[in-house]
Amino acid sequence: MADETIVGIDLGTTNSEVAVYRNGAIEVIDLEGEQIMPSVVSLSPDGSLIVGTAAKNQAILYPERTAISIKRRMGSDESVSLGDKFFKPQEISAMILRELKVRAEKFLGYPVKKAVITVPAFFSDAQRQATRDAGVIAGFEVMRILNEPTAASLAYESDKTKNRIVLVYDLGGGTFDVSIVEAHGDATEVLASHGDTRLGGDDFDRLLLNDVIEEFIRQGNPDPRNTRLALGRLTQAIVRAKHELSFKPYTRIREENLLERDGVPLHMDMEISRQRYEDLIKPLVEKSFESVHKALNDSGKKADELDAVLLVGGMTRTPLVIRRLAEVLEKLPRTDVHPDLAVAMGAGILASRLGGHDDGRVLVDITPYSFGPEAATMGDFGIPIADRYAPIIKKGTPLPANETEEFATLCNNQEKWEVNVFQGENPIASRNIRIGQFIADGFSKVPAGNKVLCTFELDLNGILNVTVVEKLTGLSKRVRIENALGAMAKDDMKKARENLDSFFAAAPELSENLPENLSDDLPDGSTELATQSTKPLEIEAGAVSPAGTTVLAGLRHPARTLLEKAEARLEGMKEKDRSDVLALITRIRADITDGDNKDLPAAMAELDDLLYFLD
Repeated sequence: MADETIVGIDLGTTNSEVAVYRNGAIEVIDLEGEQIMPSVVSLSPDGSLIVGTAAKNQAILYPERTAISIKRRMGSDESVSLGDKFFKPQEISAMILRELKVRAEKFLGYPVKKAVITVPAFFSDAQRQATRDAGVIAGFEVMRILNEPTAASLAYESDKTKNRIVLVYDLGGGTFDVSIVEAHGDATEVLASHGDTRLGGDDFDRLLLNDVIEEFIRQGNPDPRNTRLALGRLTQAIVRAKHELSFKPYTRIREENLLERDGVPLHMDMEISRQRYEDLIKPLVEKSFESVHKALNDSGKKADELDAVLLVGGMTRTPLVIRRLAEVLEKLPRTDVHPDLAVAMGAGILASRLGGHDDGRVLVDITPYSFGPEAATMGDFGIPIADRYAPIIKKGTPLPANETEEFATLCNNQEKWEVNVFQGENPIASRNIRIGQFIADGFSKVPAGNKVLCTFELDLNGILNVTVVEKLTGLSKRVRIENALGAMAKDDMKKARENLDSFFAAAPELSENLPENLSDDLPDGSTELATQSTKPLEIEAGAVSPAGTTVLAGLRHPARTLLEKAEARLEGMKEKDRSDVLALITRIRADITDGDNKDLPAAMAELDDLLYFLD
């Protein structure tokens, strides 16, 4: 059973979830008390890895050691710093995926080796490849990269007796997608997809944060953006306010001792109305409807032909979004599936099918982009015109796709072909997304006009491969794209995997919570992968601090338990209590980092007493 288990993972910008087929149904796994895990990674001052809620809480104290919304950087070649260490976006995502893997294995009681991982429908080839790489680094065999709106449609549509056309509106923490999906008989077919990989809840938060800060400054206060801790506290307060405005017409942001001036504490106490918030975000909501109209147009459908509008992503709880969807599409959106869990459930459905639990449905997904090479066309007087785009696989083509076009050499005795590959719709090649370059060589030395067949293959994951055949000789070259953004070399992936293993191997005492036979069934070289988890604090017996002092061995478990208890309760505390608890958490962490055995017991006792009185 363990070998057949494939999990479905929603790797989100803000939160992530795991679903699995169990006991005849799809279940979103309980990840240590919650079905939703924040997609946040942090390194504590002592170098231990933290993933999830604890990392999100630490972002207030150590924003420079914390990575959030890493999904927005996937496919880029930039580095992300966690303190003094640097990682590629794939490595940060792999940390999230590994933590999901560990928690899923702890929940199920056996190893999990295979996964379906979701991505926004409008993710580029490079972003998809980076997501696949992250899965491999995390220790998964990635069975499929699945578009998020497609996954959501699987979660909603279970009645095979009805033919239905639905619009899936997916507004998450960092990305936006919309798809038109037709379910008929045993088939679920995606007709069109559109979206924006730079539009999501993070942008809504930023607008409200800046508005609140500007109001605070107008009241004669200093700018909180200049103080790390104040900005971190205010950022989390903004997220809470945004959530409350989904079901309340007004909310208050109260942050005591947010700043100080000349030794005098400065407090924030500001009322925010839903109307004020909606006025700020309305341009972003309207921007999403540009994609809605494009998707309808590409599908050849009209709004009155839709049978349902499906909501996906936490931001779809925003009343303005629901109201505008109802006004524009003249149909009240459905809310019978949890918008935060729909994608994970859909991924779990596909994972179960791939694992042999066939429900009789056929899934037909499409490519939201066209793919093709840069080519030259012959202009007047026989002068070639460069920078022309020659799409081979057209937008909206069902996956997997395999299309071939014929090209001809421009020069006599041309032995190789160097081509830039793009995805997009603009006839000018350079105005599209450049995927990379491929080189095919070994052609015959013949006059110009030598015919070359170029085949683009787009697999079910939306990842591209290219084959070139010289028509004259039948010489075939399957070429790989060089310099593709987001692609990692095998050696780099191996090193990233080893680094990740070492981080997760740093908490050996956690293996006692797992089944005794767990490590026996793991893939080669991954014995520690499923037996380790991350905790916000590790104080090993006999560990040496930077100051060279030995931390009290007897405080290891009590300190860890106390900090976890405090961090878990931060969300529901009053602002004054929260400020006091955060100060003690910071003090305890500093004592551990400095090896201060004298102050650590007193700080722990003070925090324990405070939590007791707050009960």
